[in-house]
Amino acid sequence: LVAEVEKRNRLRVLLPWLEARVAEGNQDPYLHNGIAKIYIDTNRDPETFLKSNAFYDSATVGKYCEDRDPHLAYTAYKRAWGSCDKELVDVTNRNGLFRLQARYLVERQNPELWALVLDIENQYRPSVIDQVVSTALPDAKDADEVSAAVRAFISADLPNKLIELLEKIVLHNSNFSKNRNLQNLLILTAIKADKARVMDYINRLDCYDGPEIAKIALGEPYRLYEEAFLIYKKCDLNSDAVETLLTNIESIERAHEFAARCNEGPVWYKLGKAQLENGAVPEAIESYLKAEDATDYQEVILAAEREENYEELIRYLLMARATAKDQLVDTELVYSYAKTDRLSDMEEFVSGTNTANVQSVGDRLYEERSYKAAKILYQSIQNNGRLASCHVQLGEYTAAVDAARKANNPKTWKEVNMACVHAQEFRCAEIAGMYIIVHPDHLEELIAQYESGGHFEELISLLDSGLTSERSHIGMYTELAILYAKYKPEKLMDFIKLNTAKLNIPKLIHAAERHYLWEHAIFLYTHYDEFDAAANAMMAHSPTAFAHDQFQMIMQKVSNTELYYRALQFYMDEQPLQLNSLLNTVAQKVDHARVVQQVRKNGHLALILPYLKSVQQHNINAVNDAINELYVEAEQYEELRQSIEDFDNIDQIGLAQKLEKHELVEMRRISALVYKKNKRYKQSIDLSKLDKMYRDAMETARDSGNQDLAESLLRYFVEANMKECFAACLFTCYDLINPDTGLELAWRTNMLDFAMPFLIQVLREYTGRIDALDKKTQKKEEAEEKNKSAPNDYVEDYIPPIMSPGGMTGGFGTLAITAGPGLQQPAQQGFPQPGMMQPGMPQPGMQMPGMQQPAMSQPQPGMMMMPPRF
Repeated sequence: LVAEVEKRNRLRVLLPWLEARVAEGNQDPYLHNGIAKIYIDTNRDPETFLKSNAFYDSATVGKYCEDRDPHLAYTAYKRAWGSCDKELVDVTNRNGLFRLQARYLVERQNPELWALVLDIENQYRPSVIDQVVSTALPDAKDADEVSAAVRAFISADLPNKLIELLEKIVLHNSNFSKNRNLQNLLILTAIKADKARVMDYINRLDCYDGPEIAKIALGEPYRLYEEAFLIYKKCDLNSDAVETLLTNIESIERAHEFAARCNEGPVWYKLGKAQLENGAVPEAIESYLKAEDATDYQEVILAAEREENYEELIRYLLMARATAKDQLVDTELVYSYAKTDRLSDMEEFVSGTNTANVQSVGDRLYEERSYKAAKILYQSIQNNGRLASCHVQLGEYTAAVDAARKANNPKTWKEVNMACVHAQEFRCAEIAGMYIIVHPDHLEELIAQYESGGHFEELISLLDSGLTSERSHIGMYTELAILYAKYKPEKLMDFIKLNTAKLNIPKLIHAAERHYLWEHAIFLYTHYDEFDAAANAMMAHSPTAFAHDQFQMIMQKVSNTELYYRALQFYMDEQPLQLNSLLNTVAQKVDHARVVQQVRKNGHLALILPYLKSVQQHNINAVNDAINELYVEAEQYEELRQSIEDFDNIDQIGLAQKLEKHELVEMRRISALVYKKNKRYKQSIDLSKLDKMYRDAMETARDSGNQDLAESLLRYFVEANMKECFAACLFTCYDLINPDTGLELAWRTNMLDFAMPFLIQVLREYTGRIDALDKKTQKKEEAEEKNKSAPNDYVEDYIPPIMSPGGMTGGFGTLAITAGPGLQQPAQQGFPQPGMMQPGMPQPGMQMPGMQQPAMSQPQPGMMMMPPRF
């Protein structure tokens, strides 16, 4: 109805009817919309109706009012309270109703609405902001409204506008002038956006949170140090204020003025700490004294000692003793007294109750050469060792000895001794030295101290006196011996012989060698059973150290076999006449072949011939060759022959070849002998024939056992018409020459007379054999005859005896020729054997029937005898 009437512009006619419906309590929005439109058109207090009526549609009515009255549109939209925010903003923007919009924004407290209005793309934003700052917020009564607006400005990043806004609220005596949060916000916004206003805000405002704001002002990136200082100062945070002055503003002068003005202990303390860090030690100590705070006593002590401000440090430490119960405080107080030369105060302090580490202070003063102060401290704690050191440094040597005697430790005695030696106070030095030399660990250092000053006599006297002590040890004896080796070598040997068992022999040996006392070194080597080293030393330093008898004794005990050969070379070079004596001494331990090789290499083989003869019994090839070589060179053929016959371990063929062309016939005979010994009989016989040594040739042929060689030699004599040699060869080689061969050669060369002894011998041999067979046959016959005479009277017919071959009748006596065994040689073809019956001749040993066997005749005197051997 309302719509249709409205189309015809006759809406007013419905007013009575509409009011009647309202009176009836009808709440239809369309009904109330119609009444609102009529009131607006008729201007019947429409604003009151719009504000008081709760049933019309704000969007519809507001839209209807936009072109007629924007204020009424604003009222209608406002009455929706949120559902028509965009329409309200739009109508106020278009009609310039920014104050109304600003008030609505503040009252609405909606972040989304604020963001919409404060959007940077909103062209009406400056106008809206101006109205918010100038009218809306200053008129606001609710703190939440202000808060929401501030948050909106912050979110929109409008710090300058926010500052204006807050100034209106806080500085212009509004209801929120004392609001802490707003004041904090104003200052913080100014810190971030406009630093020039911060100082003014700090001075004008009183309700902000000073410490928190000051921390923000001090931080990055603002660095508002003066503003922070002012905040701390205004908040009576003097300690933080002075900290700002010292740390941030870095003005110790202003900090000192501030501390003097406020005169608070923490402020003085921080000032003192800063002054200490900047090296103003006296000023820092003054500040600490005013603060009566000893918290930083360790830093103060280090700084004061570094700057040597000991007078101020004494004042500080006396104050610190009241609060800091630390050993360091008392210790440094003692040290400060010493450094300021207040020795009486120091002595009084250490004698009273204190916790000072007197020992460490004394050590520090001693290192800094404050010996008087250190002496007082060491006396107070009865540290006699360090006290003795102080006496030494002060030149009080007698007192130093007394203190060292009380301390009774090697380190103290060493220090006293060193100082006394340096000052040439040898009486005190000897007293101290007697307590040192009994300690082996410190003996060498003491000796070095004396030697560095050239006090050799005093050192020897000290050690000599120390040997009488009950605590004398091997080190003292050894070091004294070394000193003798260095400075008095004429006394060394006697000292060594008297105290051999008490010496460190290896160490003394090194000293003796270092000073070229080789005789003494070798004596020590032998007593230390270092025979190898002794031998080496004696050979290396023979001009002063060699003694033949001693060397021979040493060589009997060495363990390194190579030394024997070194000694051999040494003797060949320097003591050739004693070479055989050395070799006889070590003969049981050396390789004789190596000895021969070494001596032969040096060309002195003849020197050791006695030695070679003494060891030839071992039949060593090298020894035998060497001896034979020497015999050949000396043409000692008899000794050579004897050597060859007794010792066969030689290069016999080589020797024979060497000798067969020797100019001496006896040497050539020896060559033939060697060939014979090696069964080279033909070579030996030929060599003997060349030298006309026919007897040697015969004997060689005989010893060879070779029938051909013997007969060849026999024919040689026949061809040479050597009748005597022919006879002698027959005799010598009797066992090897067939009788028929000998007789044939004799018959052909008309030498039967010279062959007769051979023939006689053959006959005698065969005759003997026949006699033996005859006796055997006779025994057999007698046995048979006995068997015939048995009880059966059986007589066996006669059986002629069987003739043994070679049987001969008796008649020859025992001949003088008995050369060799009587073995029968086989008969040579064509020649009858002597003593054998030829066919057709009666056999010896056989008898005809009726004939008696002749008895064997005895040898006839005057029978021809064989001449003696050549």
